[in-house]
Amino acid sequence: MLQKRVIVCLDVRDGKTTKGIKFQGNVDIGDPVEMARTYYEQGVDELVFYDITASAERRKIMIDVVARVAEQIFIPFAVGGGISSAEQMREVLLAGAEKVSVNSQAVRNPDIISEGASLYGRQFVVLGMDVLHDTEMPSGYRVVINGGRTPTELDALDWALRGERLGAGEIVLNSIDADGTRDGYELTVTRMISEAVNIPVVASGGAGRPEHLADVFEEGRADAALIASMVHYGDYTVEGIKRYLDERRIPVRLDPLPGRGD
Repeated sequence: MLQKRVIVCLDVRDGKTTKGIKFQGNVDIGDPVEMARTYYEQGVDELVFYDITASAERRKIMIDVVARVAEQIFIPFAVGGGISSAEQMREVLLAGAEKVSVNSQAVRNPDIISEGASLYGRQFVVLGMDVLHDTEMPSGYRVVINGGRTPTELDALDWALRGERLGAGEIVLNSIDADGTRDGYELTVTRMISEAVNIPVVASGGAGRPEHLADVFEEGRADAALIASMVHYGDYTVEGIKRYLDERRIPVRLDPLPGRGD
């Protein structure tokens, strides 16, 4: 089994880290710059920064906050939210991100995936997918955009396969049904897409206990797991979660990186 990654997600609204349940009832919980540094020192493998209202408000991402977060960490850093052109991708790259996540804008303009992959390499382009369980769709899951506000006619499995063909190097698959519930990841859709594509799939939505990460790695076949509430509220640390996974014989990186804790 290849080494699994633990990734912390910072949902940012108006310059503050925020968290809700099923994309609703968000409350501000901290400074994303300080939180990024904390998780870096705890040994997180990667960090994801989402400007969660940029797409719905049809505005550019908060590039100044991106740059300040990038100054604090020395690990892969993905950024998403309202990115709608190759030029905006370039701005994010220059601000310190190693990856860019496109979600709603990719649905509106799928060519942004292939354009970004062509200019910067497919490892730079992450396809973010927010999905809802829907029996009317062939796979049983529907793609939604604008932070869960707008349903589309896209089937989740079809869109994942198309995104891979267009040049996405990774998929972050977020279940809105599970998001913020802390009851565990949505294993069915995660496994379905993980087994269908040939690029890494990052499971997102629902992590509440370390066992949930073990489940999504073993049963969901995910390559990485996004966590938020379980560390944001201090119930667990990244280091503790990774040690639990190691005890379960799930391969994770435990060795600290240079600069942590300095």
